[in-house]
Amino acid sequence: MDTLELLLKGDRPNMPEKELKLKRLSKACGGDIVFRLRALSFNRVAEIKNSHAGGDMEVHILLAGVISPDLKSEELKQKYNAVTPSEMIKTMLLPGEIEDISREIEKLSGYRVTTVEEVKKK
Repeated sequence: MDTLELLLKGDRPNMPEKELKLKRLSKACGGDIVFRLRALSFNRVAEIKNSHAGGDMEVHILLAGVISPDLKSEELKQKYNAVTPSEMIKTMLLPGEIEDISREIEKLSGYRVTTVEEVKKK
């Protein structure tokens, strides 16, 4: 079976997901704080890069890739006295946490990992 036939035969893959436990917040809140992450599509990554190339790109990758909890909720913005979700993220999380979560979303999206391998001629 050739490559085209294999691609046509197989199911269309879902976007990869994973869960991360945030150590510091879990300790502070007295229970497991778990974020569920999902890979971003090519178009979504391009949109974030074009809109936020000068700064805050990691924050916006995080906001786009965290599917649970709802980081855009009004209750969280009120709790952290923030007008926007990005302001809330910067108040709630440490810079290193933002970077770590953003990197995990990037990995799910195929960045920062090896996604291809060379085919050796026999």
